[in-house]
Amino acid sequence: MTALEFDDIQHILLTRTPALTGRYEFLTFDTPEAGRAWLAEMVPLAQSAAQVQGTVDDSKRWVTLAFTWNGLRALGVDEESLASFPDEFREGMASRADILGDTGAAAPEHWVGGLAGADLHAIVILFARDEAERIRCVGEHDKLLARCPGVRSLSHLDLNASPPFNYAHDHFGFRDRMSQPVMKGSGEDPTPGSGAPLEPGEFILGYPDEEGVTDRTVPEALSRNGSYLAYRRLEEHVGLFRNYLKQNADTPEGEELLAAKFMGRWRSGAPLVLAPEHDDPELGADPMRNNDFNYGEMDPHGYACPLGAHARRLNPRDTAHNMNRRRMIRRGATYGPALPEGAPDDGVERGIAAFIICASLVRQFEFAQNVWINDKSFHELGNEHDPICGTQDGTLEFKIPKKPIRKVHKGLPAFTTLRGGAYFFLPGLGALRYLTSLEN
Repeated sequence: MTALEFDDIQHILLTRTPALTGRYEFLTFDTPEAGRAWLAEMVPLAQSAAQVQGTVDDSKRWVTLAFTWNGLRALGVDEESLASFPDEFREGMASRADILGDTGAAAPEHWVGGLAGADLHAIVILFARDEAERIRCVGEHDKLLARCPGVRSLSHLDLNASPPFNYAHDHFGFRDRMSQPVMKGSGEDPTPGSGAPLEPGEFILGYPDEEGVTDRTVPEALSRNGSYLAYRRLEEHVGLFRNYLKQNADTPEGEELLAAKFMGRWRSGAPLVLAPEHDDPELGADPMRNNDFNYGEMDPHGYACPLGAHARRLNPRDTAHNMNRRRMIRRGATYGPALPEGAPDDGVERGIAAFIICASLVRQFEFAQNVWINDKSFHELGNEHDPICGTQDGTLEFKIPKKPIRKVHKGLPAFTTLRGGAYFFLPGLGALRYLTSLEN
């Protein structure tokens, strides 16, 4: 097995930080020289996995840098190298909206922050331990932009730093990112039910994948230890979600059960397969138990966890073919203020801004969007999309198996709306330095 080069891999690929806030800054480069001058000052700030794993308790901020295909061209990458990237990355997320199901209110013409434009070139991902550090880092980056007049900020998104935000819950109140794949050689042991460690090439270029294939672009100096990020900004309609639960359940307990049926887990993270009737917070908080289940043997007909539930769609486990080739790493955080319990919808945008990390956007991310999230016939359901993050137009339904008669929720509303997205390439640290050395 090829050893992972921790000192060259950007930290976001292998580590989760204890961030409480942060910012995503989206940039455009007017000239290659300006872009490279900006990058030369940013590269020393980007931490490797080795740095973060060794100093995470002392760090106050964590910086990640990534680029669109147009951004790599804007920095001066040669045409032969640009052509070696896969079609989906070169075309960009907005151009593949029909494949991804980004239609209606989620279509690119409605995206915010310049995310659908060809002049989106780079993203700076800042995770900060507290609000004071976020403000300090933003100020320093603003000074850098002032020194690089050919680099402009298209938009930014500040992450949530106010209670009850924390790194592991969304605005609907659900514990997030319960099941993540583990890479061989990462030093991390998978929890029960998470599956065996996977070959690094499923997530990082330059290493063998599960089929023994090593993927790379030309030149290797650019691709080694790189990966792809699919960015998704998903607004959560919290007031709508709460109202729907109240209107379709007779008791508070019934509301919680219906919410869990949509998600596939209780808000605590306890899976329905293991806790089908009532929430079990102790189970939800126990990493040695909260992921230790399957669907094919333990809940084949969906009586505990509906066949179309969000968690079941995004990780079908033993019921999916070739599952090891579909796994993805997820990073991100919430944005926007929390909506107090019992408060009416205030019209303020709030949601999740996440990155899906993978070695193949088509085989992993796009497959999940097209086949698992937005395929009406998933598990032969007939007229359903993912009830949480699938595209909804008011004509679809959600079925909850139950004896003797199943419950069918017709005309399901959109509890979330995609507000923007993009495909980025996440270079290794050596590749970042390579980019600064390019010449026109």
